Amino acid sequence: MDELNAVLGMLCSMLSKEVSGSIAEIQWIQSILFQVGALLSATPGSPSFVSLKAIHEEQIKYLEAAIDRMDRELPELRLFILPGGHSFAAWAHVARAVCRRTERRAVHLFSEAKAGEDKEKLRGVVVFLNRLSDYLFVFARYCNHVYRVEEKVWSE
Repeated sequence: MDELNAVLGMLCSMLSKEVSGSIAEIQWIQSILFQVGALLSATPGSPSFVSLKAIHEEQIKYLEAAIDRMDRELPELRLFILPGGHSFAAWAHVARAVCRRTERRAVHLFSEAKAGEDKEKLRGVVVFLNRLSDYLFVFARYCNHVYRVEEKVWSE
């Protein structure tokens, strides 16, 4: 989780005025990642895990609304694209890769958790990380769009 937060911090430090409105959004995400990190590092069923707040549906909906807002400005995606483009987009793709790795680990913990409140807390983490990965992909595309950098299409 620290690695993802660090990459997002790097991304924020680089953003320019054209996308500076995203800084507050990314910093909000970073604060939620502290909550996610605590949930992933505590042992389900332990007193410390029980005392932690779950990820709420409102937090997930916030990410979804941000995705929808950016996506409305983007051309329809018909083919796979290669990560890269503008440096902001490239950093967003790096953050997405780290997020996907964290999501896979969270899915593993979720699959091993026993049914109940603990499993539901981990389910919220998995859903949040999945939506965050989508957010970072759309943000990368959004940066390329704002800075008029053509996306490179994958070809065999």
